[in-house]
This record gives sequence, structure tokens and C-alpha cells, in this order.
Amino acid sequence: MNKVNMGSIRGLFVTGTDTGVGKTIVTAAITAALRAEGLNAGVWKPVQSGALLGSGVTDAERLLQSTGINERPEAVAPFTFEAPLTPMLAAKHAGVTFTLEELISAGEPLAKRYEALLIEGAGGVAVPLTDDALVVDLISELHIPALIVARSSLGTINHTLLTASFLRHHAIPIVGVIMNDGELTERHDDPSADTNAELIEQYSGLKVLGRFPCMHTDVNSETLLHTVQKTIQLAPIRQALKFNL
Repeated sequence: MNKVNMGSIRGLFVTGTDTGVGKTIVTAAITAALRAEGLNAGVWKPVQSGALLGSGVTDAERLLQSTGINERPEAVAPFTFEAPLTPMLAAKHAGVTFTLEELISAGEPLAKRYEALLIEGAGGVAVPLTDDALVVDLISELHIPALIVARSSLGTINHTLLTASFLRHHAIPIVGVIMNDGELTERHDDPSADTNAELIEQYSGLKVLGRFPCMHTDVNSETLLHTVQKTIQLAPIRQALKFNL
């Protein structure tokens, strides 16, 4: 894989322990909070699959709707594919090929328009992007830290520790972990949710920055802002972005 260089950007890569763990809503909530504090923060979804722009259900469209950012969806998500497959396969299904360099270059205009970017990945860190690059390679090339979004429910300890180990193997700094309740609507549904965060901290040495509650997908920026301010420690994220707000 050829090395690429996007230059120096301020940003945070939001990755997950799996697909569907809540990266989009957490990314939107953090972005809304930073923007409310006066930071011109933008969002970037380098590649997405599962629906086409215009459907209203893509991650990029949800990010814009939830944060109130006035940006074109195709600028936020330059590579969008309809097939519900890993990005590499979804692109091939659409007859499209792209390199890691092209993926990164497509985000350069956003990096110039915003003081910092919240960058949402596709699935987890070992998801294939191209024939010779995984999501972790994209993070590494961007030279920015990662934030892990994990389910609150049973099984999350294993998935989170493996994700952290893989990021560390590639020398990527980790800001912390955010637990997301997602579909966990009743505490008694899964008693492990009360202890998972503590055990993740114990075995990984990472800080769990909070537990995001289950929310509807059509929430607005005001609701997200109120929720993230109550549930998530934002100071480590500000520090990672090199802003002392």
C-alpha cells in the first residue's frame, strides 16, 4: 500500500466495535456539543454503504440532519454505495474502484472548511476499504486519534478489548470509549451493562467517557446537545482536538 499524506488536520476518528453500535448518533452528539461551544466542527463519512444519498437514511444525511450543519451530503460522504456490504465489496458491486489516497483526497475540502472534523468510520477497525487497506489504515494515514463507540450490552468487553488492541498495534492513540445503550431500553434486559464499563477500564487501561442512552434516530441537535452534556465527558475530546474550550 502506498503511503499518502493529507497534511496536518485537526480531527477525531469515531470508530466502533462493530457495525450498528451507534457511531453516527454519538458522532452527531459530540459535533453538536463542540459547535455549541463555538468550534466550527464538521463531519466526514469517508465511505458508506447500504443506501444511496437522497434516501434520507444514510449516515451522512443523518449526521447533517442531527447537527444542523449546512453542507452537501455528497461532500460529507464522497463515496456512497447502495449494496449493504463492506465498503470494498459494495464498491466492486457498483463497478467502482478507489484507492486509500483517493479516499483521503476527497476529504481535503472539508478539512479546509472546518476547524476540526469528526470522522465516522464504516463498521469496525478491521473492515476492508480497498483490496489492500482496512479502516485502521485510514486512521493511521490521517494521523489523528480514535474514539471507540461500544455497545453497553453483553459481549462488549471482548469486542472493545480487541478493538483497542488492534488500534494500539497500529500505534493509534485512543481518546477513550463511549458506551451506547442502543436497543437496550430496560436495565433488567442485560445486567452486564452495569459493570461492563468498569471492566473495560480495568482490562484495557482506557477511560470510559460515558454511557449514551437509547435515542430515536430522528433526534435534533438540541436534544443531542442536552443528552451529550449530561452523559459524556467532553474534556478529553476537546484536549484530543487541541482546543481548550
